[in-house]
Amino acid sequence: MYYLFGIFIALIISLLILDLTVFHKKAHADNVKQALAWTAFWVALALLFNVGVYFLYQYDVLKISSSIGSNIDGKTAAITFLTGYLIEESLSLDNVFVMALIFDYFHIPQERQHRVLFWGILGAIVFRGVMIVAGIGIIRAFSWSIYIFGAILIISAVKMLFSQHDDLKLEKNFVVRFAKRFWTVEQDNHSNKFFVKRNGKTVVTTLFLALLTVETTDIVFAVDSIPAIFAVTNDPFIIFTSNIFAILGLRSLYFALAAMLNKFRYLKLSLVCMLAYVGVKMIIAHHFPIPTWVTLVVIVSFLSIGMLASLINKK
Repeated sequence: MYYLFGIFIALIISLLILDLTVFHKKAHADNVKQALAWTAFWVALALLFNVGVYFLYQYDVLKISSSIGSNIDGKTAAITFLTGYLIEESLSLDNVFVMALIFDYFHIPQERQHRVLFWGILGAIVFRGVMIVAGIGIIRAFSWSIYIFGAILIISAVKMLFSQHDDLKLEKNFVVRFAKRFWTVEQDNHSNKFFVKRNGKTVVTTLFLALLTVETTDIVFAVDSIPAIFAVTNDPFIIFTSNIFAILGLRSLYFALAAMLNKFRYLKLSLVCMLAYVGVKMIIAHHFPIPTWVTLVVIVSFLSIGMLASLINKK
């Protein structure tokens, strides 16, 4: 099983390096059209991978089912991947608001933001991988922990309902205060580097502080999003790959939607309902199991209603 994860990670890193060294070799700001094109590319790649998931599980092409002890067929695996992908991608929308505030707080020019998000995604792959392995281990060792994860999601839904991104106090952020206490910070927002030399001494730039803040913010969001997918499956391959594909498209999604998300004022309520539903699903799973395809329909419905309501009731 581990070699399959290795192949997948190598493929993803290769795509990211190609993006950084070829398509974004020179720092520049993607316009909305370019960002939408990149978003479409990552979504299409995820859907194409989902076709591969079907064949991997339907015909056990690489003995994946036997290696992870899974007995689901290709159709179920494909629906599960798509559901997990939609959950993670939807919850990432809330992260876009926070990233916009982070870049605004540190005064990071748009042409430098891509570099921060690139390295932020590499870090997210590592952190989320660790959290997924830990989560699966906990659930398999303590079956009752599923109730705790469900409760966490319901609490997160309530917190999201009453949270205000404008109240985010980044100057009080632990990582920012820690960095400023132990490192000299170079207030240079026009450098494309995380570390620079000043008077023979290595100092960090505000670009590095922005990266640290983005990384820690992603960990906080992962506490919500990763338990959510456990309501759909505990298959490590599907959980990990759907998570990674969701955050891969987050960079382009940010550039495409950062300026427009305030127009979708009911989308946040859709995410709250989705989190609450998934949390309840986890809690009642042992007594009233809900088929994955039903969860997929519910999630698509919540998102569609939120977007449609926002478009109809424009301010």
